[in-house]
Amino acid sequence: MSETLQAADADQETATEERSSASTEDLLVQEGDIAGDYLEQLLDVLDYDGDIDLDVEAGRAIVSIDGGEELEKLVGPRGTVLEALQELTRLAVQQETGVRSRLMLDIAQWREGRRSELRELGRSAAEKVLSTGEKVRLQPMTPFERKVVHDAVAAVKGTYSESEGEEPQRRVVVFKEQ
Repeated sequence: MSETLQAADADQETATEERSSASTEDLLVQEGDIAGDYLEQLLDVLDYDGDIDLDVEAGRAIVSIDGGEELEKLVGPRGTVLEALQELTRLAVQQETGVRSRLMLDIAQWREGRRSELRELGRSAAEKVLSTGEKVRLQPMTPFERKVVHDAVAAVKGTYSESEGEEPQRRVVVFKEQ
């Protein structure tokens, strides 16, 4: 009898996990749809051409806009305008859903290009730390940028990284493992 109860409990637990996973996925799709509508209106107001792509990846909604040359203006220097638009889009989603969004916005594939630069920066900083034994402090970065650098440093054996400081001056520091 107890085996039957254990099996029933396991089945119920699995069903609950599947419903929770499906509802999380549904919420992320809803976030993407709301963000897509918001950004479509923005592009219309600006009279910019752009194709909006929605995806769900690693537990967050991903929205990207590709297309016309004028989209570079929506990225701004070092992605500052992109970061601001991402926050505004997150707020629009939160207003609709009542839930704080972790949505990621990319425009004109800027984030992907920046990821490549940051991976190289993290790798070279880690190699410098290994060769000199001295810690390396990088320039202040956004949370997105710091995450990419931390991941790159973690891939170099014998090094690790930490963030220090307060926003907006928070930066990555790379150390040699003892």
